[in-house]
Amino acid sequence: MKNFDSTFTFGTATSSYQVEGGASQDGRSPSIWDTFADVPGKVYQGDNGAIACDHYNLYKEDVQIIKELGVESYRFSIAWPRIFPEEGVYNEAGMQFYKKLINELKANNIKPVVTLYHWDLPQWAQDQGGWVSRKSLIWFHDYANKVFEELDGLVDSWITQNEPWCAAFLGYHQGVHAPGHRNMEEALKAAHHILVSHGQTVKLLKETYQSSTPIGITLNLAPFYSAGNNYNDEIAKNNADGYTNRWFLDPIFKGSYPVDMINLFSKYVHDFSFIHKEDFETISVECDFFGINYYSRGLIEFNSASDFLFDSAYSDYPKTGMGWDVSPKEFQELIRRLRTEYTDLPIIITENGASYPDQLMEDGTIPDAERTKYIKDHLQAIAALNEEGMHISGYFVWSLFDNFEWAFGYDKRFGIVYVDFETQKRFFKDSAKYYRNVVLAREV
Repeated sequence: MKNFDSTFTFGTATSSYQVEGGASQDGRSPSIWDTFADVPGKVYQGDNGAIACDHYNLYKEDVQIIKELGVESYRFSIAWPRIFPEEGVYNEAGMQFYKKLINELKANNIKPVVTLYHWDLPQWAQDQGGWVSRKSLIWFHDYANKVFEELDGLVDSWITQNEPWCAAFLGYHQGVHAPGHRNMEEALKAAHHILVSHGQTVKLLKETYQSSTPIGITLNLAPFYSAGNNYNDEIAKNNADGYTNRWFLDPIFKGSYPVDMINLFSKYVHDFSFIHKEDFETISVECDFFGINYYSRGLIEFNSASDFLFDSAYSDYPKTGMGWDVSPKEFQELIRRLRTEYTDLPIIITENGASYPDQLMEDGTIPDAERTKYIKDHLQAIAALNEEGMHISGYFVWSLFDNFEWAFGYDKRFGIVYVDFETQKRFFKDSAKYYRNVVLAREV
C-alpha cells in the first residue's frame, strides 16, 4: 500500500456546460456550445446541454453526494454567459447561483476550486470574433474582474483556463468542438489570446486585488511515443508533442513559442503580428500551482498527408471507452519530464478518469471494474511519484457525474456517479465507493 500525506488534496470535478443545464434560467444567454449543438451532425444524436445533469437546480443534493464521497475539494467552472449574458451587461442572478453553490460547499467543509473558463464562450463574444479577436482580452478581463470582485475570499483556489489546446485547436482548427471552425490561423490566434488572458488574469488577482488565493492554469498533456524505430516517426512524434504540449508549455514556462513549431505553422500562417512582444511576459507570469489533465499517452507514426506529418498509430494497450490507451507508466514519465524541463511548481492533477459503458443493475449498483482499476493505477502512480519527490499536491477524479461529453453527447460516461438522464437520479458506481475508501484511508 502507498500513502498520501495530510497535505494531499482529494477532489472531484465537473464543468458548467456539462452538468448545469438551466440553459435559459435566470438570464443566462447562449454559449457557443448551445449554438454548436444545434447544428445537425455536430453532436451525437443531436444531444445538448440544455438540461444535462440539472445541477443548476439540484446543486444542494449534489453537494451531499460530494460530501458522501469524503473528498476535500470540488472543482467546477463558472458559465460566462450567466455572468455577462450581453457585452457589458452584468447579471446578478447568474452570480447568485455560484454564491449559493459555494456557500453550500463550505457549509459541508468542501473547498471550492473554481475554473473561470471551461469552453462556454458567450455567443455574443463569438459573434464579434471570439478568441480569434484580441478584443477577447478585454471581454475576459471584465468577466474575471467581476468574478474576483464577487467571489475571491470565498474560493479556495482559481484556475484561469482549462485546456487551451481543446478550446483553440479542437474548436478553431479541427472543428470538432465549438465554434466548429477549421482554420489553422484562427486556431493559433485563439490559442495565443487564451494564453494572454490567463496571464492577465493572474496579474489582475495578484496585483489589483492583492489576493493570496492560489491561482494557476490547467493544460491537457499527453506524452508521445514513436511507433517505429525510424527517423520519420521521430519527426512525427516531435511534431505531435509540439502541437499538443510544447506550444502551451513553452510560453507559460519559458516565455516563448517553440521555433520548430513556428516554422511548421508558418505554412498556414504568414503573419504572426498578432503575437505582441510584451505578451510573453504576461503569459509567463508566476503562478502558484500547475494543473494537469491527464487521460492517455499517444503512439505516433509519420504521415506525409497530414497537416503536421503525424498520425495516431495502432497500439495494443488496453483501451478506455474513448479508445484511449490506459497508460499510467507513461503518465509518470510525463511528470518526470515536466520536472526536468519546465517547472518546480506544485502540480495538481485537475482531471483524470475514464469513460466506459456502464449498466445500472436492478439493485441500483453499477459494477465498473475497468474504471476502478484505471483510477487505482493512476493514484498508485501519483503516490510513487511523490515518493520520488515530484510534489503532486492533489488529485481530482473526472468526473463526478456522467454528463454532456461535448461532441459525444450523452453516449460517453466518465462519471463515478451514474446519472439516469430520464429521471435525474444519481447512483454511486463501484468506482465511487472505491475512491471514497481511498480518500478516507489516504492510501491506495
